[in-house]
Amino acid sequence: MATTIHPTAIVDPSAEIADGVEIGPYCVIYAGVKIGAGTWLQNHVTVDSGTEIGERNRFFAFGSIGQLTQDLKYDGGPTYAKIGNDNTFREFCTVHRATSANDATIIGNHGNFLSYSHVAHDCIVGDNVILSNNGTLGGHVTVGDYAIISGLSAVHQFCRIGAHVLTGGCTKIVQDIPPFMIADGNPVRVRAINSVGMQRRGFTEQQIRCVKKAHRALYRDDKNATDALAIIREIDDPDGVLAGLIDFVSTTERGLH
Repeated sequence: MATTIHPTAIVDPSAEIADGVEIGPYCVIYAGVKIGAGTWLQNHVTVDSGTEIGERNRFFAFGSIGQLTQDLKYDGGPTYAKIGNDNTFREFCTVHRATSANDATIIGNHGNFLSYSHVAHDCIVGDNVILSNNGTLGGHVTVGDYAIISGLSAVHQFCRIGAHVLTGGCTKIVQDIPPFMIADGNPVRVRAINSVGMQRRGFTEQQIRCVKKAHRALYRDDKNATDALAIIREIDDPDGVLAGLIDFVSTTERGLH
């Protein structure tokens, strides 16, 4: 498949453009960029130096990908933004490179980043993540696989969003949210488990019941995190569905919502 570059696009000669890439009108691709096969850039997309893009990604108009960190601690040196395969970035999305030399902002595969969403420096975003319109990740945020961050939600720097989490719109997140939870509000509260999302992704009823028991221990039984963890570790969990949740809760540094 042939690579197509519109005559108005500016592509640095050192950029590595794979087969089948389509670069639309007025895009700007800086030195050292790598773009994988089958990726499509609509128009007016900027991809800055230090950005590595995998295969079959789609970038809609006016996205700004791999820009220099906004962190004032940046003191020079090469930094990176690394994007996997099969992601979609809608209009006006922004992704920033890491702050410290040789570090990277990392985005996985099959993500859907809606208009005006922002991934800040040093974030690590898993696979199949949805970041809805105007969703914002501060620096050093970690987002687990299949998490959905709804529109106008903001995640404070250094927070962690567990796998399969669902947040409500306009949610303000300043602490960690464990896997499988639904969080909503400002101030935010964990309301329930994401049972519908789990069902859609093939979790069994037994696995969902295990997560419900863990949620009860963490949020309904008036226990502190240490006591809740002791209870969760005693749950009969033959499939090990709670292993990631236990590790997440036991390693939190910012505390839990």
